Amino acid sequence: MTSELLIMNTPLPEGYKIVKTLGLVTGLTARSRGVGGRLIAGIESAFGGEITAYSTEIEKARVEAIDRLKDSAVRLGANAVVGVDIETANVFEAVVILSATGTALVVEKKK
Repeated sequence: MTSELLIMNTPLPEGYKIVKTLGLVTGLTARSRGVGGRLIAGIESAFGGEITAYSTEIEKARVEAIDRLKDSAVRLGANAVVGVDIETANVFEAVVILSATGTALVVEKKK
């Protein structure tokens, strides 16, 4: 069902009107690199450029946070989430928290 959900970082999709505002929804995830991942990242950083060991984990975290946001919105009965903002924060040395936050709405196409 979440595949039918409109997700956007803008206030409202063109051609739609708000039927009901359901409130704030958030999806959170915390990720860390294991010892092997930190070793690989250390080697990659020695040569410069992208540190793919971290990029891969951050991308997984982004997808997971958005999926959790969608699940929260669907549980409220939303068919759209607008104003989506994705934030990251480092906690401890090797843990990153990713959050996806937006406003859950029920929308319908304008006639």
